[in-house]
Amino acid sequence: MSRSSAEVGPSVQVRSSKGTMSKIAKVNLRNGMLFVSPWLAGFAAFSLLPFLLSLYYSFTTYDVVSSPVWVGLDNFAQLFKDPLFWKSITNTMYYTLFSVPLGIVFGVALALLLNMKVKGMALYRTIFYLPSIVPVVASSVLWLWLFDPQFGLINGLLDAIGIAGPGWLVDPAWSKPALIVMGLWGVGGAMIIYLAGLQDIPQEMYESAQIDGAVWWQKIVYITLPMLSPVIFFNLIMGLIGSFQYFTQAYIITSGGPNDSTLFYSLYLYKNAFSYFHMGYASAMAWILFLLIMAVTLLVFKSSARWVFYGGER
Repeated sequence: MSRSSAEVGPSVQVRSSKGTMSKIAKVNLRNGMLFVSPWLAGFAAFSLLPFLLSLYYSFTTYDVVSSPVWVGLDNFAQLFKDPLFWKSITNTMYYTLFSVPLGIVFGVALALLLNMKVKGMALYRTIFYLPSIVPVVASSVLWLWLFDPQFGLINGLLDAIGIAGPGWLVDPAWSKPALIVMGLWGVGGAMIIYLAGLQDIPQEMYESAQIDGAVWWQKIVYITLPMLSPVIFFNLIMGLIGSFQYFTQAYIITSGGPNDSTLFYSLYLYKNAFSYFHMGYASAMAWILFLLIMAVTLLVFKSSARWVFYGGER
């Protein structure tokens, strides 16, 4: 039995017999564009335009006050001769290579503990998650006090057990490890995502492994980690992007010191742009950072086929 035109509705009548859009389709398109226009305007003004301008400024000498002067690839050539540029890359890579893997290990371990059926678990989850929502500025000031070599709580506890505490943020050898430790304090944000992934693993798999005589570590290695690999992959990508742009804590606590040991790439970029007013130079740095993050992200995506397991795949 055929349906009437009223039952078909106007949503089907997108084009007329001549192939042009119907009146209703044009009205819907117009209304849709009107609703999305505030976002489009904001995207164009605050994302697309700065993106294109930074590309232009990267080929100029620009001090914000005077008009930019085209210099071609000179900014990029100067970057590769700049020792602080290489120092900032070294510091950033050091932080990335240690903070991202440690963040994954601590996050997964914490999620496994908080996935246990224990009385009061909701309270424990809240306690471990709270540090991740503390404002970065407030937590940075807090850790600045904790890391104080003379009056800080950490060195005070170490002295109580007979260990001489290091200089932490005033010692170039300990400044980056101190910031890495500080980053692990906020692992609760990733922990929540891991916890959600753990609760999505079918319990039947663990029951089958239990029947086959698998011990706890075999369940983790052969069931938990493979089933959790998509979540680990997501947090790995986000962790890499965040670590390459590490800025706020170093800016507030050390401002790049001591001896440029915490002069991270984003911090050096910021100083060139807003302290030295070398906006063209900073724009060139921004584009190198963009290409570096894109290359690393693509590399991780390429490798994911070897270690990321999706339950729906055959």
